[in-house]
Amino acid sequence: MQRLDALRLAYPDIEDDIVVTIMGAVAAELHSLGHRRNFFYLQHAMGLASSLGLGLALSKSSKRVIIFDGDGSLLMNLGTLSTLAWYAPKNLIHVVFDNESLLSVGGFPSATSARTDLGGIAQKSGYVHVSTVTTLEDFTEVWREARSRLALSMIVAKVSTAGPKSFLMDLPLLENRFQFQRWLKEG
Repeated sequence: MQRLDALRLAYPDIEDDIVVTIMGAVAAELHSLGHRRNFFYLQHAMGLASSLGLGLALSKSSKRVIIFDGDGSLLMNLGTLSTLAWYAPKNLIHVVFDNESLLSVGGFPSATSARTDLGGIAQKSGYVHVSTVTTLEDFTEVWREARSRLALSMIVAKVSTAGPKSFLMDLPLLENRFQFQRWLKEG
């Protein structure tokens, strides 16, 4: 499965959601579909999308929060899983694109290329709704299920190591921050 295909599938559904992404390939590919003011591309803070997403989910409980994370990023902050499970915000969907590598910082293998199971760690941490998928058809099904329920949900999408041709985006980091803040205040 290609990460971009999964993002393309989710894109129409997240128009009014709070969306937080990690740096690199995930941000570049989401941005390539069309930037929206409700997207925050968390650049230069690898591992912290889940922490920021939790804070937003707790403070903006009337809005759905979507975290688009990566395996390398989540591995840098595994403690966030127990904190997310502890608070269990009903309005949060945590999508982890697992390409078994640190694609955005050189393509080195991540621990998931061996035996680390991020979905299993999430379940043992207390997540109730966790799915690991390898096809776009399965992603579509669990994405729809997660959106239909009001409960903390994780989708681990096993994706290929292919990434965007460029990681550059035409949106300055400060402008993204200001747009996102204004959008949060308006909503």
